Amino acid sequence: MGWIYLIFAGIGEVVGVAGMNRVNRQKDWKSYAILVVGFLVSFGFLTLAMESIAMSTAYAVWTGIGTVGSVLLGMLFYGESKEWRRLLYMSMVLAAAVGLKLIS
Repeated sequence: MGWIYLIFAGIGEVVGVAGMNRVNRQKDWKSYAILVVGFLVSFGFLTLAMESIAMSTAYAVWTGIGTVGSVLLGMLFYGESKEWRRLLYMSMVLAAAVGLKLIS
């Protein structure tokens, strides 16, 4: 169950980052609500995940999900660069997260 919590924590992290981007574009209460709720959900699920997953592994995978998710969000919805090097390094982050899952 801890890994499911960790996935939800990563999704919450991506929602929080999307909220940060929205706050930069328009400073209204909805933007701040998305930011705060996203990060609260993220930290809440991360806390639950760390009850059964080692802190070091949980944190590394959580940041990996947040990083890859945020990069994909930027590429797909905000017109950020899809340069091959960016995709290469993102795949390396993803491979590291999968590697941690396999040895945990």
